[in-house]
Amino acid sequence: MKSGASIPYIAIAAASTLAAAGQILLALGAKGNQEFSQYLNLRLGAGLFLYATGTLAWIFALSRLPLNLAYAFTALTFIMVYAGSALILREQLRPWPLVGVALIATGFLLIAIFGRPMR
Repeated sequence: MKSGASIPYIAIAAASTLAAAGQILLALGAKGNQEFSQYLNLRLGAGLFLYATGTLAWIFALSRLPLNLAYAFTALTFIMVYAGSALILREQLRPWPLVGVALIATGFLLIAIFGRPMR
């Protein structure tokens, strides 16, 4: 694979990572807030910034990858948010949802490995 061909994959991985980090920051910034003014905080602002930056990386990747391949990376975002909710937000992981995440990860890997366009 040419080095230029890997750029869309780097962009889509960055988009997933930025979206997941943005979601974690949005949750941290929103937790416990009850009044509108409390939502104007650094964590929410940083979360929105990361999410918006991830969206730009996503759009770039979509300009170079088929949607059915690129969209599989939303599963990666889901997995990262689930892990981040446990590691950073200290949310409880339950057995059956973990099985679901494992199935999603398996599906993502199958698409990532075998779903690349044929040349």
